[in-house]
Amino acid sequence: MKNKKILLIGRSSSGKTTLLEHLLYGSSSCKKTQSVERVKNFIDTPGEYIEIPTFYNALIITSYDADVIMLIGEAVEHHSIFPPNFGSAFRKPIIGVITKVDQGGSVDRAREHLQKAGAKDIFIIDYRKPKTLVELENYLSKDLLL
Repeated sequence: MKNKKILLIGRSSSGKTTLLEHLLYGSSSCKKTQSVERVKNFIDTPGEYIEIPTFYNALIITSYDADVIMLIGEAVEHHSIFPPNFGSAFRKPIIGVITKVDQGGSVDRAREHLQKAGAKDIFIIDYRKPKTLVELENYLSKDLLL
């Protein structure tokens, strides 16, 4: 069960790559993901894959290599990028992560969007509060045996 792979899905600029780099390296270089990138246990996808419904099939195919799906939502989002029950297309555990809480918005709204999409466990990440990242790291290493 070690080395489970996690597929990150979220709109462009939602913080997927930033989160991945913080989890792996403790900081981020803030770059745009242009194609599917595999970095250790993570599969980082371009935001366009969720923003353009004709690319959903690419996410589904890419998910075959993953053990867990991580949906990334932003506290500043007013409308969910994820259709209701989006996670049911994967038949894998779905977790949610809320980013950009330092920019205002609504954590409750973001949580609701992720829950409607199918995320079970939801983590709120605020890089100003390292404990929030540690909680996700602990979950990933303990519950997912990474």
